[in-house]
Amino acid sequence: MPDYRVTCINKPHSLSPHEHITHIGGLGWRITRDEAIQRIDAGSDRFYVEDPLTNKIAFVGVVRELGKVRFLRTYADGYWNDNLLSLGQCSIY
Repeated sequence: MPDYRVTCINKPHSLSPHEHITHIGGLGWRITRDEAIQRIDAGSDRFYVEDPLTNKIAFVGVVRELGKVRFLRTYADGYWNDNLLSLGQCSIY
């Protein structure tokens, strides 16, 4: 199963802290949130974020909450966290 380093995200309103992620991307690639969820659920690909200071990685997982749309969040050291939201915006190719 290939691993992909996520280095950027897109949201409908990039400065809003309450907007959902619509796309994730890395060097030379960018996919929709739904495509990432499908790949994670299928076990065909893994996505991760790397901390530039510590080089620790946090894998991206799918969060499912009753009555809400599935979304992406990183998971490391036994905890869900918001590493994805700290990334910059992806260029739109």
